[in-house]
Order: sequence, then structure tokens, then C-alpha cells
Amino acid sequence: MSMIEKLKERIGALRIEAETAQDRADESSKRVKELEAELMTKEQEITSLTHKNSLLEEEVDKLEKQLGEAKTAAEDGAAHGSANESLTRKLNKIEEELEESDKNLRETTEKLRTTDVKAEQYERKVLSLEAEVESWEKKFEEMSTKHDQAKAELEEINKQLEGI
Repeated sequence: MSMIEKLKERIGALRIEAETAQDRADESSKRVKELEAELMTKEQEITSLTHKNSLLEEEVDKLEKQLGEAKTAAEDGAAHGSANESLTRKLNKIEEELEESDKNLRETTEKLRTTDVKAEQYERKVLSLEAEVESWEKKFEEMSTKHDQAKAELEEINKQLEGI
């Protein structure tokens, strides 16, 4: 085999190798283009997801703020509810005390009226008894005067009788 043949063989092998390399390069180029397109799609998807993520983070922040406000409002509501319940209990207690005081006042007022009526009756009795005492004192004075007169007459009669 001659050198030319060897060279031809070698050139043929190199051509085949070059064609194979060219096919592989074309395939690789095609694959690179596919990967670049896929990369671009993924980058767009990443950009879209990043934007969506930032929107969701803003929404989460907003919702956390609303939740905090709701918790505060709920706590305030619970505090107001507790205060309201406490005030309601106090109000009910005060109303009960008021009703009891009102009942006591009515009873006391009724007792006072009864006492006033009795006091008026006793005052009339006292006036009546005072008038009766006055009357008896006048009678006593009259009787005392008559007694003194009768005694004086009796003494005079006694003197006259002794003188006889």
C-alpha cells in the first residue's frame, strides 16, 4: 500500500471524522439553540415568578398588617367586651341596690306616714287629756274653795255651839 493510498485513506477517514464532527457540531449548535431558548423561557419564567413573589410578599405584608389590626381590634373588642360585661354586672348590681333602696324607701315612707298618723292621734289625745286635766283642776279649785268655805262655816258653827 502506498503512501498515496494511505493518505487517501487517511483523508477519507478525516473527512468522515470531519463530517461526523460537523454533524455533532450541528447537533450541538441545534442543542445550544434549544437550551438557549429554554434558558430564555426559564429566565422569563423566573422574572415572572420573581415579580409574582414580590406581589405576594406585598400581599402577605398587607395581610399581616390587617391581621395585626384585626388582632388589636379583637383584643380591644375583648377588653371592651370584658369592660362591658363588668359594667353590665355593675349596672345590674346597682339596679338591684336601687330597687332594694326604693323598696326600703317605700317601706320607710309608709312607716313614717303611719307614725305621723299615730303622732296626730296622740297629739289629739294629749290635747284632750290636757283639756280634761284643766277641767279637773278647775273642779278641784272649785271644790277646794267650797271645802274651805264649808270648813269655815263648820268652824263658825262650832264656835257658836261652844259659845252656847
